[in-house]
Amino acid sequence: MDAIVAIFTDPANWAALLTLIVMEVVLGIDNLLFISIITNKLPEHQRARARNIGIGMALIMRLGLLFAIAWIIGLTAPVFTAFDITFSWKDLILIAGGTFLIWKATKEIHHHVDPDPEGDVLTGKAVTMTMGAAVSQILLLDLVFSVDSIITAVGMTEHIEIMVVAVVFAVTCMLIAAGPLSTFVNANPTVVMLALGFLLVIGTTLLAEGFHVKIPKGYIYSAMAFAALIEGLNLLARRRKAKRKAASGSA
Repeated sequence: MDAIVAIFTDPANWAALLTLIVMEVVLGIDNLLFISIITNKLPEHQRARARNIGIGMALIMRLGLLFAIAWIIGLTAPVFTAFDITFSWKDLILIAGGTFLIWKATKEIHHHVDPDPEGDVLTGKAVTMTMGAAVSQILLLDLVFSVDSIITAVGMTEHIEIMVVAVVFAVTCMLIAAGPLSTFVNANPTVVMLALGFLLVIGTTLLAEGFHVKIPKGYIYSAMAFAALIEGLNLLARRRKAKRKAASGSA
């Protein structure tokens, strides 16, 4: 107990904890976008349960990976070389995750551009996925982000306790924000397309990182934040226009 207290009373560890929390929260936002799009394809009465199960199991998986840090670090060891690039298990996981994310986002974009005439996913009338499939896809994507974030966290601090606090804090934020974000995304079709665009960018980044092509994440998240700001202004403009139209119609 004294050792744990000493860790969290050291100012040097506060900076590491804050940095890890920010990193985990940012990764959590990426996850939540994906979770919102996936779970909104379920019947409405199953969505909250699927989100809670997926996020809860993701927390268990991340904590398990934290206590298997030696194995995680081993994933960075070279496995084979091809095209003058040395690949590790981490690279292969990032490539697989990025490819999956690009495929999934592209498929969803195609569905929204050319929807199934039998139903509309945005209204919740069409059921195109089971809960098991939704939870499995949530865990698959979280595994990719978890491996990447834990390897990064090891370079920031040697204390597992700090990593655990950062993960628990971020996942708690995800649980709190999952419902409102899912409702907001479901109610705004243009936001769905924007979120799918974000997932394409994230998938491309993961794929590039797997091939050792470094894309500064600051540029990526700055562009995403700017796009979200513009979409926010569009939403505000549409709402004000709708209010003025309603007011003139009732006059």
